[in-house]
Amino acid sequence: MSKLKIKKGDIVKVIAGESKGKQGRVLEVFPETNRASVENVNIVSKHTRPNAQNTQGGIVKKEAPVNVSNLMLIDPKSGKPTRVGRKTDEGKLVRYAKKSGEVIK
Repeated sequence: MSKLKIKKGDIVKVIAGESKGKQGRVLEVFPETNRASVENVNIVSKHTRPNAQNTQGGIVKKEAPVNVSNLMLIDPKSGKPTRVGRKTDEGKLVRYAKKSGEVIK
């Protein structure tokens, strides 16, 4: 299993699929399936049965996970999509934007 280049809280752009061109913050990452859930991207309608939390039930709109290969990190410096590299910085392994060389926090 390879290390994912996207983490929770990153701002990403969708580069392929139905939601192509949309940007959003990563809500959750699923490394075992190589997918990530992104805010306001790949919205699906889910039918829910009434329960303790949702007494009404009905149709709920929520984000479905997107494959990580269809996402590109937004460069913190330029605001454009960039590839991600990894390098050691002061003895620590950090991610950096290949477009600007900026270290991603």
